[in-house]
Amino acid sequence: MSSKICSVPFKGTKEQEAQLKAVINDLRDQRGCLMPIMQKAQAIYGYLPIEVQTMIADELNIPLEKVYGVATFYAQFALYPKGEYQISVCLGTACYVKGSGDVYDKLQQKLGITGGQCTPDGKFSLDACRCIGACGLAPVMTINGDVYGKLTPDKVEGILANYK
Repeated sequence: MSSKICSVPFKGTKEQEAQLKAVINDLRDQRGCLMPIMQKAQAIYGYLPIEVQTMIADELNIPLEKVYGVATFYAQFALYPKGEYQISVCLGTACYVKGSGDVYDKLQQKLGITGGQCTPDGKFSLDACRCIGACGLAPVMTINGDVYGKLTPDKVEGILANYK
């Protein structure tokens, strides 16, 4: 499936599993039920790890590849949990031409994760986004809504230190 491996262990509860099974039972007979089930599953768990995708596939008696295909096609679905501190780097045109790609690369290096992933301790998750509307501050990133502008790769470590 994916070459990325989630380094954060799955922590689903029996209560969450019961909620998911109830959702599946309520929706299984509706045409096109997979998307709404996956949306509700993500609301229950916060993301769609392989364990949840497998439950959905098994309960609907469909191939896991179909669930995974939907999960990876639509940007609304997250395959990895989000960290306590959610970092988003703008890779829109204004930010990118001013070096946001290098900032993003530095964050991946410092955190030891790739985009879309969460650090093993659950502290940080990293994502890219397209234009947050702060082009005058390019390149820009946010951490839980805090905006950092006019970034360079050498500023990354100091900013992360504020969240440790």
